[in-house]
Amino acid sequence: MFQSFESTTSPETGAARLKDLRDELAKEDFDGFLIPRADAHQGEYVTDRDNRLAWLTGFTGSAGFCAALNDRAGVFIDGRYTLQVQEQVDLDYFTPVSWPSTQLAEWLMDALPDGGKISFDPWLHTLSEIEKLRADLSKSSIELIPTDNLVDRIWADQPERPNNPAFAYPKELAGVGDEIKRAQIADMLKEADQACAVLTQPDAICWLLNIRGADIPRVPIVQAFAIIHANGEIDLISDPDKFTDLGPDPGNTLHPWDAFENILKTLQSPVRIDKTNTPIAVTDCLHANDIEIAFDIDPCSLPKACKNETELKGAVQAHIRDGAAVCEFLSWLDEQEDPTKLTEIDIVKKLESCRQGTGELKEISFDTICGSGPNGAIVHYRVNYDSNRTLQSNEVLLVDSGGQYLDGTTDITRTIAIGKAPSEAVHNATLVLKGMIAISLLRFPKGLSGKDIDALARAPLWAEGKDFDHGTGHGVGAYLSVHEGPQRISKVSTVPLQAGMIVSNEPGYYQTDAYGIRIENLIYVKPADTLAGADDRDMMEFHTLTLVPFDKDMIEIDLLSEQERNWLNTYHQQVWDTLNTLVSEDTKAWLNKACSPL
Repeated sequence: MFQSFESTTSPETGAARLKDLRDELAKEDFDGFLIPRADAHQGEYVTDRDNRLAWLTGFTGSAGFCAALNDRAGVFIDGRYTLQVQEQVDLDYFTPVSWPSTQLAEWLMDALPDGGKISFDPWLHTLSEIEKLRADLSKSSIELIPTDNLVDRIWADQPERPNNPAFAYPKELAGVGDEIKRAQIADMLKEADQACAVLTQPDAICWLLNIRGADIPRVPIVQAFAIIHANGEIDLISDPDKFTDLGPDPGNTLHPWDAFENILKTLQSPVRIDKTNTPIAVTDCLHANDIEIAFDIDPCSLPKACKNETELKGAVQAHIRDGAAVCEFLSWLDEQEDPTKLTEIDIVKKLESCRQGTGELKEISFDTICGSGPNGAIVHYRVNYDSNRTLQSNEVLLVDSGGQYLDGTTDITRTIAIGKAPSEAVHNATLVLKGMIAISLLRFPKGLSGKDIDALARAPLWAEGKDFDHGTGHGVGAYLSVHEGPQRISKVSTVPLQAGMIVSNEPGYYQTDAYGIRIENLIYVKPADTLAGADDRDMMEFHTLTLVPFDKDMIEIDLLSEQERNWLNTYHQQVWDTLNTLVSEDTKAWLNKACSPL
């Protein structure tokens, strides 16, 4: 069993730890310290060692930060975590702050009207982040001061760095060898007249070198920094012991962690830096040594996001395998004579066992979100033994889950009626479905980004004065992170959607203390066929990867247009045609009914 159900934090620890942190602030004559969720690699997922935000506050969400001052401590969270944070932190000592509607600078200036000294760990904040904060604070007397990590000072039993071995990712799954990728990135650097690029994100480094690892649960990456030079040679900074099984790699020089700053000091100019994901400590080091910096995006970012033909074929196969496993689970759930004897943990265990039954599951791609009734309204709810809830009749169950297979990463959400769901929930679920279908059907001009299409998924909800407080879709890696940039479908994403990019399509709706609704398929971008009578502009469209039927008990059929019904019937026919020979006989009978036309 990959997923555990232990509570990893407790609100009761927050007060004492906050007091210890404030003692450190007093020693240094600081007025506050910033505690981000991020680690030095700026990834969404962090090791136990780097989970400082959760250790201090109790909040375990995948995004957020804390500003701890001498007289107050704000935990900044977005709309996904409004409910979760209230349950996980001690509200007598930590105050949830809605972000980004309340900006950190605004909050700090209100708390420190006469100015003050706010400290931060320069390895945990990017240059763009600190630049923005300094600009926002420019009219105040608040200083931002880099320091060593004050949380690490008080964390007596802080875990060690993970030291799991790296392994080679097969060329037959990657599509191209790492030598071709290196040459591709080196050519980008030479064309831009850049001497080298500093890479800080492990998934980019793993993609570049065709390696994977197990340093972080759910994400098969190796923690490392890297510098790729314009001649294609690489300095890789990590724990050399992790790479013993791989043997020597020509053009790749291994260095221990503590060599990174000394290597930075010797780099030739200009050095390519992505200011959105590189610690400010790196740019400060380069500036201090008079090394010119060329600010640009991570050169691996777009090539990694645009999956090649081999990677897309792998994704298709992974989703067929995963779809069959999820159907086995849904069939089992539908067969339960009394589902009210099941708990959320029972659901999670059964679903994971169905994926394990494929014989190909390497990991789950994230902790399964299984929220029944009111727990479904907690967007990133993670069940534990304390919160575990028994299913109730005539309510809604939200299950968001995924698997890591060597040939692909999956992520799927289905909202299921337990008994007869409330009519209001069915109505809102249909609005969500209409938004998801709108994205699935979309043809759009090449060059549009996520912000240009996000509204389509929300329009049916907007028409009734409703919305959801998360993006419509995130990028997904190829046996890498289930949350991958730079592509997204969201109100703020400006990255053009390019062929080969995999994104999720997951609108939702959440009614506090009642239910949560989310429907999610993974899709990828592809060139669209030219239509008769169309002009000569290039058009793009989406291909749906996920193959699992929707619960028709959660659909108000009269709300669907003829085009939406046709899409749904065609989709269900594809699910049946693809999966009916891959599932058990009992599941085949269930699948036949689930995929029958509306």
